[in-house]
Amino acid sequence: MPDKILIYSRFPKAELVRFGERYMLLNAAGKRPTEMFPADELAGIRAIITAGGTPLGGEAMDMLPSLGAIICYGTGYEGIDLAAAAKRGIAVGHSPGANASSVADIAAMLMLGAVRRLPVADNYVRSGDWVGRVPSPMMRPQAGMRGRKVGIFGLGEIGRKIAARAAAFETEVGYFSRTRYDVPYHYFPNLEALADWCSILVIAVRAGTETVGIVNADILRRLGNGGIVVNISRGSVVDEAALVAALTDHTIAGAGLDVFAREPHAPDALTALPNVVLTPHLGGHTLESHVAMQDCVLANLEAFFAGKPLPYRVKGT
Repeated sequence: MPDKILIYSRFPKAELVRFGERYMLLNAAGKRPTEMFPADELAGIRAIITAGGTPLGGEAMDMLPSLGAIICYGTGYEGIDLAAAAKRGIAVGHSPGANASSVADIAAMLMLGAVRRLPVADNYVRSGDWVGRVPSPMMRPQAGMRGRKVGIFGLGEIGRKIAARAAAFETEVGYFSRTRYDVPYHYFPNLEALADWCSILVIAVRAGTETVGIVNADILRRLGNGGIVVNISRGSVVDEAALVAALTDHTIAGAGLDVFAREPHAPDALTALPNVVLTPHLGGHTLESHVAMQDCVLANLEAFFAGKPLPYRVKGT
């Protein structure tokens, strides 16, 4: 009989097909597991699959007395209380780098879309204003990519791929990261220095308690009135109210956002602005990325049930 796995977060059914071929799935679909399944059925659950951003603390872990592995579908794991997991001897796994290329692609798309004001240009054609030669101040020539200074906040696997893509557009690339790497990009000792230097700030840092709201009004002011923010990390990293204010009063020129503070709710104050490019957290949402992430999940599960160390274990768990 196949091992049982609890699906803790809400996932599209198509993303669970491969797991269902190997394991018996109890799908809580994002609801409290004790509301969906009897206690005796949950008592035997040894592993769960969750989205890394879904809050999962010690209380939730205690609902599953046999739990030994929390496997995150994706790179992130900021929703997991790692200390609580370690205290209970629960291993935490994720899918590092599995969607890096796809997320880097969306970062490049948002960067170009914001710099070249894609939403404005698209609407100019669709509305008939182009045919009617209607004057639009938003269609005036803007600085392009060539010669821009692009700052990458967080030079992990995704950040490095973003840097390579940015460099291809004839830009200068700099970065701030906890680790200094042997790469052909300018290194800055802190985020403030990076923001002072660049005109495009791409946020690719891993989300966590230490990065909540770290891109604040001061950082945005340092970018200057030609500055652009691109965020493909997590909405928590940016002070969203400060970002709205900076975009509204032209402290910065624009933004490209794939993530928001309270998903799936993008605030009206953002959606109403013409100088913002918005996508619905689809950075890693490509066929090849999902296959790669599922491969990592399955490898972690196979190792766990075989009594072996997780091949993609989160450090410190």
